[in-house]
Amino acid sequence: MGLSATQFAVAMGARVIALDVGAERLKRAKEFGADALIDPGSNDASAAIRDLTHGLGADFTLDTSGTAAGRIVAVRAARKWGTACFVGEGGDVTIEVSPDMLRKQLTIVASWTFSTTIQADCARFVADRKIDVDHLFTDRWRLDQADEAYRLFDRQTSGKGVFLMQ
Repeated sequence: MGLSATQFAVAMGARVIALDVGAERLKRAKEFGADALIDPGSNDASAAIRDLTHGLGADFTLDTSGTAAGRIVAVRAARKWGTACFVGEGGDVTIEVSPDMLRKQLTIVASWTFSTTIQADCARFVADRKIDVDHLFTDRWRLDQADEAYRLFDRQTSGKGVFLMQ
């Protein structure tokens, strides 16, 4: 989700600051047009984002990890009057409501899926801007390789995989 969000945001003209704990995914985010890369495992990601935004924070943040750490960075790295969005599945997060939300006038939104209408809009956006969504896929598998494929997917270190029928 994060890499495709990077592709879409870049296509919309946004300056993208990509975060990931995996070097391979950070490298891919750069290939997809991210302007800056942060490894939250070795940096204070919120502080790094504030540094990159002249102390203001990001206008919009998106957590695709579904982890408490990722979600809190999305909240704390957003600027005053900013928006944080959660799309990563699972997990919990504890937010200090007053400093993290109320005093910042922060909007938090969440999304699990798109309607068929918005899916069609996304498909048109991809086609109109010739976004290379095939580049998201780093691995191709046959169904008889499913065990091996899911072991790799569970590590979440590469791009996406797809099963091909022959």
